[in-house]
Amino acid sequence: MSVSKVGLHAIENASIDELRGLQLERLKHTLNHVYKNSPVYKAKFDAHGVHPDDLKQLSDLSKFPTTTKADLRDNYPFGMFSKPMEDVVRIHASSGTTGKPTVVGYTQNDIDTWADVVARSIYAAGGRSTDIVHISYGYGLFTGGLGAHYGAERLGCTVIPMSGGQTAKQVQLIADFNPDIIMVTPSYMLNIADELSRQQVDVDKLKLRTGIFGAEPWTEAMRHQMESSLGIDAVDIYGLSEVIGPGVAQECIETRDGLTIWEDHFYPEIIDPVTGEVLPDGQEGELVFTNLSKEAMPVIRYRTRDLTRLLPGTGRVMRRMEKITGRSDDMMIIRGVNVFPSQIEELICKVDGLAPHYQIELTKHGNLDSVTVYAESVTAISLEAQRTLEKELLIQIKTFAGISSSVVVTPPNSIERSEGKAIRVLDNRNK
Repeated sequence: MSVSKVGLHAIENASIDELRGLQLERLKHTLNHVYKNSPVYKAKFDAHGVHPDDLKQLSDLSKFPTTTKADLRDNYPFGMFSKPMEDVVRIHASSGTTGKPTVVGYTQNDIDTWADVVARSIYAAGGRSTDIVHISYGYGLFTGGLGAHYGAERLGCTVIPMSGGQTAKQVQLIADFNPDIIMVTPSYMLNIADELSRQQVDVDKLKLRTGIFGAEPWTEAMRHQMESSLGIDAVDIYGLSEVIGPGVAQECIETRDGLTIWEDHFYPEIIDPVTGEVLPDGQEGELVFTNLSKEAMPVIRYRTRDLTRLLPGTGRVMRRMEKITGRSDDMMIIRGVNVFPSQIEELICKVDGLAPHYQIELTKHGNLDSVTVYAESVTAISLEAQRTLEKELLIQIKTFAGISSSVVVTPPNSIERSEGKAIRVLDNRNK
């Protein structure tokens, strides 16, 4: 039964004991499923000296080996599947910008589960069946567009399947169709906001009240900027194609204190990214997920590289995770100092006169790393004002990020815009 007809799913109001019991039952089934049907997982378990029967309680999951993106690429395209191809009804894949794409498959039951958890996410964000949802995530092999689409339809919403790009047309349709909710990457929402301003659309007259933003890290500073300029509630959705797509976790509109993980389908762990040791709730580390209900390609202890911590549930019985603002593989090591792009973003947002569009270029100056931060001014400014902004951001970065850098403030609309996930770091140190 859809969320729109019953409000919260029963499991969202279940006791902790009921939830943990369901997780243990589903986890046992999933471990046996992959051991019997995935040669890759059978080999991994055997090499690690573990068997599905070794799982007696949830904490025993730590005995099993982790899965990485390399496992998916090494078994490209369909080697990780645990169902025959005749049972697979959909294939998605990553962009493959760093090598072979990571391919994932879905049975019809997987598609239904995915629609359910995205519908649950939109409902948690305040969406209802009477809403119009404008989807600007890309459609195609990327999971964002179709994942959001099926979930919004499952909730009973009216869907505008715009996809990414054609920013001027995006704004025209937002003005003409007057949606209640928009689902999009936060960086592309900034582009849409710029175009709304360029077309002189009065945002106060729009029905748009909620933005459900995901697919890339974004900061509280960017949330505040979008909410104040657009007059909307900006909430976070989390997912990744290897686990299912968007809808793994969602920020609840009534609490806005982190993302509730739909733990009846996705079991979370936090590990030390170096040692792999499981860390207690409340301690920051790398987020790891195990599918509990996926059939075609469940992943066991998948290392997301996202850094966060697990917290007790508030809006639901399930645990929350803190907002992702960095990934272990996005971390820049500059002359021994660890810096995340999100730290630079937060500092840019604090400087009056700078827009939230930026890029970071890493180069070598002799044997030393060199960092140049490119940021845009909000309006056309004099050379003197440009130098003042550059000096202010330079001091902010040195003081709060702990690195020396160069800063270049560029004219409005001069930094390349993204129609999906923004490319924030250009690492040219090896060129």
